[in-house]
Amino acid sequence: MLSNKLIFCVSVTLAILVVILLATLSPLPHRKPSSKPWLALSLYIQQPQTAGVPNVHTVAPQDAGALIFHRVLTEEPKNTSKVIGKAQGFILPVEQFAHSGFNIIYLTFDTHEYSGSVSIQAKGSGSGRRDELRVVGGTGSFAFVRGIAVLMQKDDRDTNLVVPYHIRLHLKYPNRSKTIPG
Repeated sequence: MLSNKLIFCVSVTLAILVVILLATLSPLPHRKPSSKPWLALSLYIQQPQTAGVPNVHTVAPQDAGALIFHRVLTEEPKNTSKVIGKAQGFILPVEQFAHSGFNIIYLTFDTHEYSGSVSIQAKGSGSGRRDELRVVGGTGSFAFVRGIAVLMQKDDRDTNLVVPYHIRLHLKYPNRSKTIPG
């Protein structure tokens, strides 16, 4: 009986010693000093090219029930630029829903660098030519991002041109120890 207790005590003591030794002698992970975990992207939401109709914009009348859109996302302002994804959204333009959580724009990326989506909450609006919107999350390469999306439209005097929306994303990744390339 005494030998069973002795074996048990020795085993427990050895286990505690091993844990203490591992905790004190194990190498720490090598971490470089982290820079800001921000990602900045500049993209263009192309407007539909409608033959014979100059300067077509996505503007819903105030009495519309909902605005649902699907646009191409490019890396340059020209509509012939490389397509990197799509912009889709659902907006209730009625005044009482101006601050609704239903007003969302999704930017979906499908490139070698990025795969996933960014969710932008379109609450309220700015001057019409420049809106600052909140990024409320993402998936894939953009999982759990937060930040801002600045949506701008160039004031072009030539009304025969279809002008794309320029969107600048400033994204922050939570709990990241390194900067995401971009």
